[in-house]
Amino acid sequence: MRKFLIPVLLLLFAYGCAENQIPVETQTLFIGTYTDGSSEGIYTLQFNPETGTLDSLELKAKLPNPSFLAISKDKKNLFAVQETADFDSIGGGVTSFSLHNDELKLLNSKGSGGAHPCHVAVSNENQIAVSNYSGGNLAIFDLGEDGSLAERQLIEHNLDTVKTAHVHKAHFNEDGLFVADLGLSALKRYDKQPYGWVPAHQNTIEMAQGAGSRHFVFSENKAYLYVLNELNATIAVLKRDDEGSYNIIQTAATNDDPQWCADIHLSNDGKFLYSSNRGKNTIVIYTVDAENGEITFVGNESTRGNSPRNFTIDPTGKFVLVGNQKSDNITVFKRDAEKGTLEFLKEYKVPSPVCLVFVD
Repeated sequence: MRKFLIPVLLLLFAYGCAENQIPVETQTLFIGTYTDGSSEGIYTLQFNPETGTLDSLELKAKLPNPSFLAISKDKKNLFAVQETADFDSIGGGVTSFSLHNDELKLLNSKGSGGAHPCHVAVSNENQIAVSNYSGGNLAIFDLGEDGSLAERQLIEHNLDTVKTAHVHKAHFNEDGLFVADLGLSALKRYDKQPYGWVPAHQNTIEMAQGAGSRHFVFSENKAYLYVLNELNATIAVLKRDDEGSYNIIQTAATNDDPQWCADIHLSNDGKFLYSSNRGKNTIVIYTVDAENGEITFVGNESTRGNSPRNFTIDPTGKFVLVGNQKSDNITVFKRDAEKGTLEFLKEYKVPSPVCLVFVD
């Protein structure tokens, strides 16, 4: 009798443990896409922060080329560019949605004031900034109380008689508004005044000739700025001085294929820097020196896809998710918090993913 009793007790114990397990709360991942293929607009997937798995692909909004998304600080709105040249007679568009329980409700859309808007940034003061790549200008929109788009200010970058501006990213912080311009190979800075945004102290931060400044990221304390240059495949490390100016202290190569760098992020603890490279279809990994901000190459990790655009580190910091535009897949990697290295887990089919944004 005893030999039968022990297995039964073990089964009952296991069943009781399973009953007491708390279900893992998934995190919603919004996905921006290009719609020149099978994609129809903005999608979501549910992400398990313990296992790194994704499931339940859903179309949330039909929109032409919502290639970049941003979620408001209070999580009540989502903004999407329409990366086209024919929203109106001037260029592309931008759309505001209300966001509730992972559902999107259209509020309004407006022209971005230039062709092919490729990035949207959200401020803490009810404004967004839209980067018009082909238009070579920046649109700043006031927002209504519900997050709808209101008045627009345009800032032109095509003032250089030699270079053609291609505005690629904007970022609001305590020091104002920073804007990467790939065509000018520079970052521009603006201050907010009662009558609008105006050139700031150190209005232009020059990169190397032809570098192609695309995306950038600040250290948490804003002491260092890391600029990803698409065309010469480099990362410029800049240090903030006592006057608030940023000066280059290091330039690091991302690979030996001088083109097509795309996105850049710091790990949550600031110890590692990651960038995506479409020339080699890799994520490039660096350590960050806590004393001087400089970076040291760790290695490359294949993205298991073609043309990695935007990528993101999940809110827990345990995983990296990559959108591979031309192979129609999102790949998930487990991140080693001590070494910074990435371990491939799985891929998920999604049409033309180019922007990945977590709600949390």
